[in-house]
This record gives sequence, C-alpha cells and structure tokens, in this order.
Amino acid sequence: MPTITIDGHKIEAQPGKTIIEAALDSGIVIPHFCWHPALSVAGNCRMCLVRVGSYKKAADGTLELDENGNPVVQWMPKLQIACATPVAEGMVVDTTGDKTTEAQNAVMEFLLINHPLDCPICDEAGQCKLQEYAFKHSRGESRFVEEKVHKPKRVHWSDRIVFDGERCILCSRCIRFANEIAQQPVLTFVERGDHVTIELFEGTQFDSPYSMNVIELCPVGALTSADFRFRSRVWEMSFTPSVCPGCARGCNINIGVRNNEILRLEPRPNPHVNQYWMCDDGRLNQYRWVNTGRISGAWLRQGSQLQSVSIEQALEVVARALADQGGMLILSGSLTNEDGYLARKLATALNTLELVFVERNDPSFGDSFLRCSDRNANSAGLEALGIKRVSWDQLAAHVASRKPSVLYFLGADPLAEQATGWDAIIATVPLVVAQLTNHSPLEAFAHVVLPASTYAEIEGTFTNIDGWVQHLRPAVETQETLRINGMKQSRLDKFGAPNDRWTRGERRLCRPHWQLIAGIATALGLPWHYSTAADVFAELSQTVPAFGGMDYSVLDHFRGVRLGAQPEPLGVVYESHFMKPQSE
Repeated sequence: MPTITIDGHKIEAQPGKTIIEAALDSGIVIPHFCWHPALSVAGNCRMCLVRVGSYKKAADGTLELDENGNPVVQWMPKLQIACATPVAEGMVVDTTGDKTTEAQNAVMEFLLINHPLDCPICDEAGQCKLQEYAFKHSRGESRFVEEKVHKPKRVHWSDRIVFDGERCILCSRCIRFANEIAQQPVLTFVERGDHVTIELFEGTQFDSPYSMNVIELCPVGALTSADFRFRSRVWEMSFTPSVCPGCARGCNINIGVRNNEILRLEPRPNPHVNQYWMCDDGRLNQYRWVNTGRISGAWLRQGSQLQSVSIEQALEVVARALADQGGMLILSGSLTNEDGYLARKLATALNTLELVFVERNDPSFGDSFLRCSDRNANSAGLEALGIKRVSWDQLAAHVASRKPSVLYFLGADPLAEQATGWDAIIATVPLVVAQLTNHSPLEAFAHVVLPASTYAEIEGTFTNIDGWVQHLRPAVETQETLRINGMKQSRLDKFGAPNDRWTRGERRLCRPHWQLIAGIATALGLPWHYSTAADVFAELSQTVPAFGGMDYSVLDHFRGVRLGAQPEPLGVVYESHFMKPQSE
C-alpha cells in the first residue's frame, strides 16, 4: 500500500484511491462541494485544491534535508484537486498551508459573488455546506459591488422538487445522481460563463422514484422539497435516527420533529443497507399517518357503542377472553422483533393461541435498487422467531374453518388493506380485538380497541430483507414517554413554556405492542418483568440463536448486525453536511 504524508502525518492508503478518499479514511476532511463517494468525479468546484509534492532526493537516492534537518519537499507548480488525484508512494499533501488556504478563500469568494443572500428564508440555512465553509474557509467579507447575476427561481422539476438557479453553485451532484443512481438522465448544464444554470430536457420531469435524494445531495439551498418548503428552520427541530417501515429494505432515516409532529424524513447513510439514499415514497408517505388519524386511549364496546376505558381495564377483558376461549393472534409484518417475541411467548404460555403474521406484497412497488415488493418492515425478523407467514386469503379460509372465539389483530388490519370477505368473517367472531395505531373501519366490528404506538414513538428493532437487524429509536413523545424522551426533543419542544404555541403538539395515550402484550401477561398473572424494550431484546438475544450476541449498543455502533453473523466493520461513514443538527 502506498504511504503518503498529509499535513505531516504518515498514512497508508489503499491503491487506486484519491487524496480526498485516503484523507477521509484517516479522519481528515478536505473541503469539497462537488465530490461524493457514491458519484463519479466531476472536479468542477475546485474547493478541494491542495498542495501536492514529493520528497526531494539527491543523486545517490538519499533524501535532501534543509538547514533544520527536515526533508525538502519538491512541490508541483500548481495546486491539484484532491478528488481526482490518485495517491502515489511518497506523496506529500498540504491541506492547511498558506497556499491551500489562499486557494480555498479565492474559491469561496468566487462562489459567493453571485450567490443571493437568501439565508433568512432558505430551507437549507443551518445545515448548509456553503454556510459551513463561509465560516471555516473564506475571507469573511465580499469585494463584489456590482449587481449579481439573476437566474430562474422557483422552477418545479416535478411536483416534489423546486429548483432555485440563483442559489446553485453548479457542483453537478444532481446531474450525476440523475444519470448514475436514478437512471433518469434528464438534467444538464446550459449557457456559459456566469449565466450557466441547470435545466430539464424539453418535455421531461425529474420524477424518478428516488429523485428527492438530490435535496440532501445539494450542498446549498438550490433544491428544496415541495413538501417541506418553508415549514421549519432546521435548528428548531430534533433529528432522531430510525428505520423506514415502508418496505422490507429498512432504509436508515433521520426523523425530523418539531412540536411533537414529524415534519420530514430523510436518508441516513448506512453502507450495509441503503448507502446514502431512500425512495420518495418512504420519504413522503411514512410520516403523515403518524401525525394524523391516531387512536388515543383504549375503548371497550358496551352495547352498540365503544366507550372509553383505561388501558388496564381493556387488557383485563382481553386476558380473560384469551385464557377462557383461546383464539388467534394475527400480527402485522411490521411489528418489531420485540413485539413478535412477546406475542410468541404469550401464545406458548397459553397453549391455546394460534400465531401468524400477514404478508403484504406489492410487485408494482419493488425494483432492482432499494424498493422491495414486500411492504412489511419486519417479515424476516418474525420468520426468524418462528412465526408463520400467511396471506389474507389463506387466513380467511383458516378462520372460516376453525371459527376461533377471539381474533386479536396486532397492527394487522384486513379492512384497511381491503382484503376480500373479511367484513363478513369478522362480523361472526364473538370477540374482536383491534390493537392499532390509526383509526380504521375495523373499529366498527371491534369489541376492544387498544392504542398502539407507531415506529416513530417506540424503541425496538426491525430485521430487513437481507437479515440486517437494525435499531429504532423514539422521535415522537406519547403521554407515557415524556419523561424518557423529553431531552431528546427539539430545543423548542423541551425548553418551551406552557403558553408557547409550539409546545402544544398532541401527545397520544398509546403504548408499544410489546408493552400491551406484557400487560395482558400481567393480567393473567404470568411472571413477566420488562421495563423497557431493551429488556425484551436482551431476553430475545439469549433465547433465539440467530440474534445471539446482539444488543442495542452493538446495533448502533455497527449500524446493524446480520442474523446469525458477527458484526461487520462499518468503515468511515461519509456525512456531507457537518453543521446539520444531529441527535448524536
């Protein structure tokens, strides 16, 4: 491996890597705008200019030394771009010297000449790479007194993405992403000189299923989300690492919350699972149902009406029915591993319960990149726990033949999924328990309704289609987690006064599925003692061999561990924006 020297530190670099990659592998970040590890090299921002040379040698091959005894470096006459210069044995790189700093200042001054002062109204403000470098690598003042160049603003590339040509610094990240990752080459540079801008090819839109990834890729505020635009400043939000529940891929995400309401989801890098990306469907459709249409509190049918009762009272009714009559537990495939484990444990303890989870396949959704036809978030995890997978049609036939006295739906909802014939089947069951997150037509048939927390309100784990077990963390508070999650919330939420309008977000009365199952066990007198999801997962990892050796800290450190395998090295995870508000 080539040995190079960066800022006086000797580094062993992988052959074929560029200077910027070798530096990043060693924890040295060279300023850059256009470079991204998942995209081809463009080399057009020039922000990564560095001084490159080699040690000068005498005729006999020995190193020449200066008067202080230090090796003499023979520098190249011009600075080199670190993103496109491959490392070589004996290379010397200076990223902080006067010549390099002068070049960085000059590039920043050039980029800011025509950049509008939109920071007070820009969605990117507070997480902007241009702001970051204006603090770190610029002169701090402008010598430009002429009128700035004006370019098209508020250009809709699709119904999801808005482009501002004046803010664009022409890094070409979006163009390369469209060509190389989204496989939709519809963007290009047009014009010349300081009038260059980006346009769509005539008659096209940038509407790839992954198009919105350019919003995070963009180092400035030139590309904004039509869904999130002007809704919040990022420093007013909390960002919590989690896992997207939209399909079996389990893309890593950050959940952006303010006023106890999810305002946006965005991809979180994970080399094992989703690299740096997520699909637009997950980004747009996996948070709205957390904010609206939620079930809060337990309900018990008395006569023809559902009446509000305490959760404990409802759990006692369910516990008596399961103990006396048996029945069937029907799980959603998007329940966590912890939920599935306790459901299995309850079925084993009573020995009169059947336990299945319902598949949810959509062949039109899957593709060859990230999106999976399996729309359940945790099918692999529930199967690893030994829980049988069934379709709604198979289950309908089974229920019709067995005629169970109790149907206990845990997250699964045949009416919301428009499964054929289930309204007639449910109408004949003596006791129907609906343990759901959101209001549903199933409530009209349910005798007991239990309020379940969503993926954004719980701690737990999902196992994705490739067997990666990944950790979810709560981003939204419920009435029962305020004291636990309080200091993880956004600064407005946690420091707001009672009379502040942003502290009035709804806190629902709901519990994780595993906690509701544990409440049934308590009502039955079973000796279960779980205070947290971590307690459940600790027992699960000791009981189920495929999960052996795992705990939440290990899952966090390695960003997932594969079932039945040892943790795999994570390497250096590239984060494009350092000033972005992070939860950790």
